[in-house]
Amino acid sequence: MNKMKKWLALALALVMCLALAACKSNEEPKTDDNEIHDDNTVQTDMEYVKEKGTLVVGITEFEPMDYQNADGEWIGFDADMAKAFADSLGVNVEFQIIEWDNKVFELEGKTIDVVWNGMTLTDEVKSAMECSNAYCNNAQVVVVPAAVADQYQDIDSVKGLSFAVESGSAGKAEVEKLEASFTEVADQATAVLEVSSGTSEAAVIDSLMAGAMVGEGTSYADLTYTVVLNAEEGEQYGVGFRKGSDLAAALNEFFKTSYADGTMIEIAENYGIQAALIEQ
Repeated sequence: MNKMKKWLALALALVMCLALAACKSNEEPKTDDNEIHDDNTVQTDMEYVKEKGTLVVGITEFEPMDYQNADGEWIGFDADMAKAFADSLGVNVEFQIIEWDNKVFELEGKTIDVVWNGMTLTDEVKSAMECSNAYCNNAQVVVVPAAVADQYQDIDSVKGLSFAVESGSAGKAEVEKLEASFTEVADQATAVLEVSSGTSEAAVIDSLMAGAMVGEGTSYADLTYTVVLNAEEGEQYGVGFRKGSDLAAALNEFFKTSYADGTMIEIAENYGIQAALIEQ
């Protein structure tokens, strides 16, 4: 009996030790080297970007906002503004092609620091990201072969077409409103290619992109754009950061300064989008 009591006492002591160890472990705060300073204060997004020395910008191929020149350099209105903003922070800029539908996950996972790619400020975007002020007006337009454009001059006439749309885009949302059939593709440039190759009858893309990519004098001279699907409400572009990021406020100030000194307007003129620019 005494021997049994000793074993029970030892077992009880062991259980108590394990319980105390678990409690102590739970009480110890978890830290993230990218988010917590040595004095336990939270690191801001601004501090994080400056510490690593690079602003990583999430983009897709999207002329005239983000695209590569003959030397492989990323240029365009958004790309040039991103370079200027990074320079104002004293950091380098890096452009990272992303799957548009995964942009929020890319931000939260810190594979990118910002989405800067002609992004429409939808309610969904604004609830998931810390967004800048709007900087550019836009609309969603239907792209079709020029040879049949006269057949598709109003919304009712395009409802029966099969569309190519960028996954997760404002264009996709507009096609869904039409209750038309569609195929999702990686980006808007691919959607245009689908129409050119005959794989899809039409595409819905941003009006700014359509003005730069289709029609006479472009690489898609056999295509044109006709119907504006959201003419009444329109839409606006903004830049998205991680939720709660202090970089959004910093960018808003940069927008104001660069608009006032003419830099923003000059860059817009370089890419022919000055008429769509919003005063800051």
